[in-house]
Amino acid sequence: MCEDLRDLGIAWAEAERNGDVGALDELLADDFLGIGPLGFLLSKRQWLDRYRSGDLVHQKFSWEDNRIRTYGPTAVVVGIQTQETTYQGRPTGSGRFRSTMVLVDDGRRWRFASIHISNLDDWAA
Repeated sequence: MCEDLRDLGIAWAEAERNGDVGALDELLADDFLGIGPLGFLLSKRQWLDRYRSGDLVHQKFSWEDNRIRTYGPTAVVVGIQTQETTYQGRPTGSGRFRSTMVLVDDGRRWRFASIHISNLDDWAA
């Protein structure tokens, strides 16, 4: 099961890196909630709309250092995402982030219910 969840994290990172709305739509639960490094909240629609509009573009995006814990049909995955990003053509959101993901098994597959992102670079001194 942990390997499946590791592979899912890799698939998510690839979809984020490529701005693949179709893949992300399949990976995120319908009631997905994303929490950004500044505390903002994004629904699934809002998360995907950043890519649909072309406003959010990742030049680089990686995911590593997975720590996985499962609790029946729920999993908590903690890792580090590193990214170089532009928003509306301006550099923004680049750096290293600790991400905590909550995944749920809906009976057919694992899906991301929530992602909470915290900036690691602010603490590196």
